[in-house]
Amino acid sequence: MSKFIISGFADEIAKDLHTQIATLRKLGIGFVEMRNVNGKQLVEHDLDEVKEIKKVLDDNGIKLSAVGSPIGKIGIKDDFTPHFDKFKHTVEIAQLLQTKYIRMFSFFIPRGEEADWYEDEVINRWSKFVNYIKGTDIVLLHENEKDIYGDVPERCKNLLDKMNFNYVKGIFDPANFVQCKVDTLKAFNILKDKIVYMHIKDAIFETGKVVPSGEGDGHVAEILKMLADSGFEGFLSLEPHLETGDIAVGGAEKFEIAYNALMSIINSLDVEIL
Repeated sequence: MSKFIISGFADEIAKDLHTQIATLRKLGIGFVEMRNVNGKQLVEHDLDEVKEIKKVLDDNGIKLSAVGSPIGKIGIKDDFTPHFDKFKHTVEIAQLLQTKYIRMFSFFIPRGEEADWYEDEVINRWSKFVNYIKGTDIVLLHENEKDIYGDVPERCKNLLDKMNFNYVKGIFDPANFVQCKVDTLKAFNILKDKIVYMHIKDAIFETGKVVPSGEGDGHVAEILKMLADSGFEGFLSLEPHLETGDIAVGGAEKFEIAYNALMSIINSLDVEIL
């Protein structure tokens, strides 16, 4: 039986950790994908601050599904050295918070230029990431995202194929593909062997507006059914984006709307839900 583990970007509930945790516990969610906490990005916290965050999480029985990092969300022409230093710090944070997953991206492409022109530099930078984490239990998760090299499934697959599969796997975000005018069913069939982690949000093809799961054109229900039938065991991470369609504190009410929409889909599937 497949196992779906529910997580989410709790920074969309509130900025402060205690308020985030209150909603997670109310909904019975035991994991968080931590992106922003207590007013700044997780990866901007020093290690002493991270230790304090871990203590609060431990006291409340919450674990990390992944570090929701911004690594790879710089321009492909931007200076890589300080960004690589941030990556090293992010690895330390993931190890301290006892999660093996780091969410990552594949660099913004200059407007008006072809992403394929930058393939070699993307692969070069990702190879440095991978070489750094060899010998650890860290797994780098590439997320499809608008305007980066891996914004369409073919380039996502190319990146994942060229990296060591033991260290690099894929996050599938239906709404992001919809916003890139990609058929998510086609994308899923291209990437399904690489996917170990889902971001749960949906979007309208015509406008790009983010909506609760099942209300858009992301084929979320069909994709989750295919995952359930495949024996998938992994995280479904709620990323509501219902306030502005982008990162915003939408509050507990909108987070619960996103949660209920997801549960209305997966409660009908033959899966174990954690």
